[in-house]
Amino acid sequence: MTSQIDLVRAIHDINRPQLLITSFDGIHISRPSQSNMASLSEQTYVPAIRPENLGDLAFKRRHGLKYAYVAGAMANGIASTALVKTMGENGMLGFFGAGGLSLAQIKTAILELKAALGNKPFGFNLIHSLADPDHEMATVQLYLDHGVPLISAAAFLRITLPLVYYRIKGIHKNNQGDIVTPNRIIAKVSRIEVARQFFAPPPEKLLDQLVERQLITSEEAMLAAQIPMAQDLTAEADSGGHTDNRPALALLPTFIALKNEAMATYSFKSPLCVGLGGGIATPESASAAFSMGAAYILTGSINQACVEAGICEDVKKLLSQAEQADVAMAPSADMFEIGARVQVLKRGTLFPVRAEKLYQFYKGYACFQDLPPAVQKEIEDKFLLTSFDAAWQSTRGFFLSRGQQQEVDRAEQDPAHKMALVFRSYLGQSSRWAIQGDTQRKMDYQIWCGPAMGAFNQWAKGSFLEPHTNRFAAEIAMNLLTGACVVTRAAFARVQGLELPPGASLFSPMPLDEILELISSKPM
Repeated sequence: MTSQIDLVRAIHDINRPQLLITSFDGIHISRPSQSNMASLSEQTYVPAIRPENLGDLAFKRRHGLKYAYVAGAMANGIASTALVKTMGENGMLGFFGAGGLSLAQIKTAILELKAALGNKPFGFNLIHSLADPDHEMATVQLYLDHGVPLISAAAFLRITLPLVYYRIKGIHKNNQGDIVTPNRIIAKVSRIEVARQFFAPPPEKLLDQLVERQLITSEEAMLAAQIPMAQDLTAEADSGGHTDNRPALALLPTFIALKNEAMATYSFKSPLCVGLGGGIATPESASAAFSMGAAYILTGSINQACVEAGICEDVKKLLSQAEQADVAMAPSADMFEIGARVQVLKRGTLFPVRAEKLYQFYKGYACFQDLPPAVQKEIEDKFLLTSFDAAWQSTRGFFLSRGQQQEVDRAEQDPAHKMALVFRSYLGQSSRWAIQGDTQRKMDYQIWCGPAMGAFNQWAKGSFLEPHTNRFAAEIAMNLLTGACVVTRAAFARVQGLELPPGASLFSPMPLDEILELISSKPM
């Protein structure tokens, strides 16, 4: 008879298929063979499931991956070149967080990653710039000039001209007559109306504009009708930063149904894929995503506390101590005037409270001078750390350096807009203070974070992964994938009616060398 400990070990031995035979004296473990598989009435078959078996094969082939695991872009270089490198070197995909950086900074990162990774997978982020479409186009041109073959498109409400330009430039047919698309897009979306646009060919109107401007050829525009804007789409659930707080259990099935609808409508030659991001932090959540049909999983918040993340040590420590309820929605620097919000850490910082105050003041008053004197003093002394006029001069200089004279002219004619730009300046700088570790601004740190961070910390508690100094992105990824294999194998046993002992599907963090030894052992 098999002991409970042996049964748990059998479930955790993911590299080996198991046959669990129920008899009068308990459960016996056997290796599947032709003879003992003949009658399965009292037998439970648990297949071998390795980390590379999880996810969609088409997605992995398309991007040259061993594992269906993506480290999402975090703006201002928080998703750093070091993070992207370690993902690519370990058969996964990482996106550099280009949002909020200058073109020169992005170019430096491109050259570094191309030199370090060569043909290994990597990508760059492209955030929709509602207030600065010229910067969006300039970023796309930079990617095209330097041969960046993959981007993550985020915060888009509709398909834009720069996005179509990136996708279609260089499209052609090979000698076999197949369409070749040098530039690929993985869209990150939380709304079905936006997802539908990405799973469709580019809008004709935008193609015509690109041909008119001689940015693409008429032949490229003609071929564009046969491909989707994005072959891969991440259903973004309750994530850190910009989020609609969508529930993953509702969002993913809807997007998978949309994918099937698009394939039936357009008959694309290559399959469309839907992955899941937002809330992925434990083996159970990873297993659930794959079991629901996710082609891949995307992590974000949990990578921010890793050694490779481009953010200061104090912030990493705060993140490593966060619980699931330690997050809040706060006004965002971009699209501030229309009430856009981001999900941030509220533990150890006053940013969410102060940002909300600024937004309410903006909504309630026509200009800064109309605010009560005590409120003006509070903002200048505690938020801006300077006078409003001095803050405006600094803000004015920033917009002029970006070539946005129109914004400055409008603000100098419209006091409400001037107030909005100064408040946006505080919000925008607060994330950089967190990255740089500006101790004078510690209580103003804006730290993008979703509830996944607290879930991960709870799972890692008491293990070698509890201190943030031990958190390496690829090691965490392999733990989540390996743990997902264990959870899925336990589920296989349960649905066949086998009663498992407590803890059978509980996977605790393992050092990377032990995981590699486990998955490299030959199945018997």
